[in-house]
Amino acid sequence: MTGSMSAPTTTAPTFETDRKVVKPTPAELMEDTGTGLDYGTRPDRMPGHLTPNDRFFIRSHAPTPRLDAATWTLHVEGNGVREPIAYTYDDLWSRFPLASVVRTIECAGNRRVLFGEEIGRRFTGTQWGRGAISTAEWTGVRLRDLLEPAGITPGAREVMPEGLDEIRARRPMPLAKAWADDTVVALAMNGEVLPADHGFPARLVVSGWLGAASIKWLGRIEVSEDALYVPWNTEDYVLIGPDFPADEPALGPAINALTVTSLVELPWPARLRPEPQTVRGRAFAGENRVARVEYRIDDGRWQDALITSPATPGVWVRWQFCWNPEPGEHTLRVRATDDQGNTQPESSSWNELGYLHHSVLTHPVRVEQAAPRGGREGNACGRIRRGRGM
Repeated sequence: MTGSMSAPTTTAPTFETDRKVVKPTPAELMEDTGTGLDYGTRPDRMPGHLTPNDRFFIRSHAPTPRLDAATWTLHVEGNGVREPIAYTYDDLWSRFPLASVVRTIECAGNRRVLFGEEIGRRFTGTQWGRGAISTAEWTGVRLRDLLEPAGITPGAREVMPEGLDEIRARRPMPLAKAWADDTVVALAMNGEVLPADHGFPARLVVSGWLGAASIKWLGRIEVSEDALYVPWNTEDYVLIGPDFPADEPALGPAINALTVTSLVELPWPARLRPEPQTVRGRAFAGENRVARVEYRIDDGRWQDALITSPATPGVWVRWQFCWNPEPGEHTLRVRATDDQGNTQPESSSWNELGYLHHSVLTHPVRVEQAAPRGGREGNACGRIRRGRGM
């Protein structure tokens, strides 16, 4: 999708001195991981197909930086270009066709706490529950449109975006991924100027890959004829363990495309009324497309859930099913399968940093004898129409 939005009038973001992030992170919308930097989206507060900006999860390695669009510059350089080039904020809005893509971003460490519970140990790193995943419509310039004017050399092989945060977060990708139609330098998010916590003035969106590849607060893009090694593809965001051989200088294989996962839009644990419920959730398969979602109540058989949104690579789908639960304690299991035949397993491969947890979760549900005070979780079953988002 392309368009012709006008460049907005912007000012530098305003910061509270005692906070590392800018936007409010109330407990009724966001899950606080305790770092002061990282906040998950509450699964039971996900309205619609897109995640509103106010509850889109935040993952940062350093406090949100103060950046002024009027003085900001994006540099494209490296031995993989013939002529280094620099762009201003106005250049990106006015010189190039704008493109919009709906894409899901997920942290590779999502569900790390649940991974630890599965194997009986606590992993280091951000203590994510289920909320390090969100979806938005991103509007900006295709990365290839910014690279082409610099003149890509025949030997160019890797492209590495670099952020302007305190630690200069950066991570390389193959030239082919940088050239993809849906690899975008985003300037807007869900129709609004990119919020500070999500990368203002510009961020990268890399479809289907771990969130660490979608670098925020872009300041530099290096194009290289050589393989590039940085901490984010040698020591962190790699799989370290007996099942994952090291390859110098990396401690293990770098994580790129994400695995197939699913989540239920209920708190953990959940409470429901003893009446017909519509149980809803999301499933995501990284670069692949979600082909099937199944659910299982207690020790019953696996049954198909209804997918209610278009299945597209790089984007989660919504699903739902009806359940008329009996009072008591129950377990709900959901598993997704992608278009390559990959299905969520019963257990995930152990790795030292607790990445890529995609096991089938055993979601605890208590069904009350009478309606719990303060409202209810879940919704009464209504007429379901195939192919429509709910």
